[in-house]
Amino acid sequence: MNLNLNNKKVLITGSSRGIGLAIAKSFLQEDAQTCLVSRGSKILFENEKKLQDEYGAGNIFALKCDCTDKRSLENLKQEITKKWNGVDVVVVNVGDGRSVPDSLPDDEQWKKTWNSNFESALQTARIFLPMLKKSNGCLLFVSSIAGMEAFGAPTDYSTAKSAIIALAKNMARKLAPGVRVNVIAPGNVYFEGGSWDEKIQQDKKRVDEIIKSTVPMNRFATPQEIADSAVFLCSDRASFITGVTLVVDGGQTVGVF
Repeated sequence: MNLNLNNKKVLITGSSRGIGLAIAKSFLQEDAQTCLVSRGSKILFENEKKLQDEYGAGNIFALKCDCTDKRSLENLKQEITKKWNGVDVVVVNVGDGRSVPDSLPDDEQWKKTWNSNFESALQTARIFLPMLKKSNGCLLFVSSIAGMEAFGAPTDYSTAKSAIIALAKNMARKLAPGVRVNVIAPGNVYFEGGSWDEKIQQDKKRVDEIIKSTVPMNRFATPQEIADSAVFLCSDRASFITGVTLVVDGGQTVGVF
């Protein structure tokens, strides 16, 4: 299927590994111009080199940015303006599900999780929205099924991911028909170095029990499976889709919604 993404300018935050990196690879496979963004430099620029070797140095570049910091985001915008003078697609993928099991975390922990998962998404959208308006582009947030129902995820994380979904719905209604705004809500995704990888190392038997008892597909999702859905939502093939939260969870929420 031709997704008509050739030479589209795509910026992906949180793209040094896992879901974000898989999304970047999928856009590159569709001949899009792609920018990796992450606050960590070593693995970010290692992956930049690997992808340049595979897809060509002119199609991929990486920029360091802490999306929880407004000044860093402003610098990112300036770099994108110099390189591209605009952007067609922004994928907001920054976040961290690691927190504490308390029913209501203390202020310090709450602010840390909120800034990482929601405030970073809000500020990224705010910074790049003018560019997306000019290009009639697409904004995609990566949330989580934890933002749709209480599955036992940390309260602060679940609340932040829920806020992203509400933000996207309101933006979609107000920005149509110019800019499309959608959300992907992944279920349990495994990748090396991710939160589920850490849990497996701590208690593999317990994790196996959780997955088999809660996910009808009886397995984790791969980052590539999330990426396939993301690229579709950002393509012309999804031109009449906005304000949607696409759940990719192997059936975990079947019967809940």
